[in-house]
Amino acid sequence: MAQTVCVIPSDADLARLSAIVNDRARPLKHLQCAHIILLSAERLAVLEVAQRAGVSRPAVWRWQQRYAEEGVDGLLRDKTRPPGKPPHSTDTVAEVLALTCSEPPGAVTHWTGRAVADTVGISLRSVQRIWDAHRLQPHRVRSFKRSSDPAFAEKVEDIVGLDMDPPRHAVVLSLDETSQIQALERTRPSRAVKPGRPETQTHDDHRHGTTTLFAALNVLEGTVIGRCMQRHRHDEFLRFLNTIEAAVPGGEADPRDPGQLCYPQAPESARLAGAASALDLPLLPDLWLVDNAVEGFFSALTQRRLRRGSFSGIVDLQAAINRSIAEHNDRPKPFVWTKPAAAIFDAVNRNAAPSV
Repeated sequence: MAQTVCVIPSDADLARLSAIVNDRARPLKHLQCAHIILLSAERLAVLEVAQRAGVSRPAVWRWQQRYAEEGVDGLLRDKTRPPGKPPHSTDTVAEVLALTCSEPPGAVTHWTGRAVADTVGISLRSVQRIWDAHRLQPHRVRSFKRSSDPAFAEKVEDIVGLDMDPPRHAVVLSLDETSQIQALERTRPSRAVKPGRPETQTHDDHRHGTTTLFAALNVLEGTVIGRCMQRHRHDEFLRFLNTIEAAVPGGEADPRDPGQLCYPQAPESARLAGAASALDLPLLPDLWLVDNAVEGFFSALTQRRLRRGSFSGIVDLQAAINRSIAEHNDRPKPFVWTKPAAAIFDAVNRNAAPSV
């Protein structure tokens, strides 16, 4: 593109262009176009006009041509553009949706965006837009497992009742354990996070053994009673129950336990009953950790202290866990449960129902 016109504006156009340049309420593109024409009227070279206006030479030629053809009004009006590609028809969208929700051919497990695009004959980006509009995510999978406990309904109602309407003058504790917490020590110190680079640490590490954390969360207060032990047996669990009895100041403790802990069998059950004589232990259903409040504490402990930590030994690991428990107890938050048992049953039945 090159200069094809000579800009010679009339006095009326010069006055109008000057008013546009001096009008602060005008859009920036109008000010720029008017400035280009005013500079061109001074018989300046195209390069100098472009430098003063802060645009390229083709832009100067384009707006000079527009003024010569349409005048000042042409500078203030956007030129019509041809329409873009039309949206896909409803039949194409329906085909993408039906294909995504159907069984894929061959030995693959799910449809990919490129596979759907090749089959339907549209672009990958079009398939992605249709998926986003209809909230389809075939690349993701969510697992579920229904409890096989025959007393599932009764246990859920008991546990939810404790959370939503706890008994008066009782301490409600959510009790569980997390085992095999590894004391991992990185072979080299980690590098701190920097702009454009996350924290980095070595892939290899030294293993110094494992520990087991028994913890009980006070549902009403949010405080945690925790104890680290070397082994994971009923003897350790009995000692932890004694720790709970010693830590609860009077009254009656009412702990909840998921039932997955290694409870003692027949010869040891009397010992458990004797150690927990002041405790009422309603069990959660098998494979049911939704309403176990202490699991939230375990998750926060893993994410914020253990996963990226480096520990020189079991003692160092246990000290870090104890410090985390102390920090948590400095600012406790009560556990609030609002979903009734009926809503839980509806969700379980909905997830376990076969798709049609």
